[in-house]
Amino acid sequence: MNSFLTKSFATALVTLILLLSGWVFAQQQPIPNAQPIPAPPQLAGKAWLLMDAKSGNVLVAENADERLSPASLTKLMTAYIGTLEIDGGRIGEQDRVRVSEKAWRTGGSKMFIEVGKQVSVSDLLHGIIIQSGNDASIALAEHIAGSEETFADLMNQAAQKLGMNNTHFKNATGLPPAEEEVKDNPPLVHYSSARDLALLARAIIFENQTHYALYSKKEFTFGGIKQSNRNLLLWQDESVDGLKTGHTERAGYCLVASAIRDDTRLIAVLLGSRNEKVRAAEVQKLLTYGFRFFETRNLHPAGEALTEARLWKGAANQVKAGVAEDLAISLPKGSAFSEKIQLDDPLIAPIDKGQKIGTLHIESDGKLIKSADLVALEAAPQGSLLGRLWDGIVLFFRGLFS
Repeated sequence: MNSFLTKSFATALVTLILLLSGWVFAQQQPIPNAQPIPAPPQLAGKAWLLMDAKSGNVLVAENADERLSPASLTKLMTAYIGTLEIDGGRIGEQDRVRVSEKAWRTGGSKMFIEVGKQVSVSDLLHGIIIQSGNDASIALAEHIAGSEETFADLMNQAAQKLGMNNTHFKNATGLPPAEEEVKDNPPLVHYSSARDLALLARAIIFENQTHYALYSKKEFTFGGIKQSNRNLLLWQDESVDGLKTGHTERAGYCLVASAIRDDTRLIAVLLGSRNEKVRAAEVQKLLTYGFRFFETRNLHPAGEALTEARLWKGAANQVKAGVAEDLAISLPKGSAFSEKIQLDDPLIAPIDKGQKIGTLHIESDGKLIKSADLVALEAAPQGSLLGRLWDGIVLFFRGLFS
């Protein structure tokens, strides 16, 4: 009996210490029959990355933050801004855009718009995404911002907002700027990275859901000229539904692709491959590896109460805490994970709804794989003067003994 009491006291003491420190340990989530995970494939390219789209977890990465020429992958940002402008009501899909001589004269891939003619915003987006039209990109940029140079500033602002820390745009097309066309391989002034392009693709998929179907179209006809989407995976893998290819001499052959199977969506990025067929084959390797060995776990929907935090000097003694956005993780199939809740302590009223009041840590195999803010799911106003005074006294003595 004495041994039992000693163990009970020790357990209670540890629990009290953890509660006082603001830590709450959630139950571990074991999954039986975990399978071994082989090393990821090594690809023929300069850089690559595989991301679980829903969670944002990076599954595979090689030179993911190296600044490289993105070529026509630049047009992902051009189209992204175009759809944001539509969704914000600042332009309309059927707005007529007059084609400038600059847009018409631009070399490289085209949708073959004619100078002085008017083209709808919708057609320009088709021309940018499916046909990779440089002429369409400049026409849309000029319609939105007045000039391509000003539009490039919008592109860089959007990149900064998305956390694309190794990206800088000089134009809307991805064609080499004049500063990059001198001899002896000068430093890049227009660049991005595999990680940044995955972040952009993720934003396009989830923020532009009404427009994302455009990236899966295999061909588009404009002015009597039918052109095919250069993303070969759209023909080879029915789970692939976008996004875009790119190529210049300096950039090599590049591809950002996304595919969805069951509840898992992956984003694969490859930069600097040697030809069109190789880039498709190498990205297919990434996607196959990801779907074979990883899975998305949907943990908590936004607004679900995960715990109740002790509230001081409030009208109530507790406030519900949860995540502000749906929370998912990606793990090797069969892996176990655990959740640990760390609450801000002391938490003193008033608290606004949506205010950060803690952090949820998710670990697997002893490693932190994701952290998410815990927010108050309800407003918590101050309590009465007497109640605040009493809580102040309790906090004072708690501080002395803890």
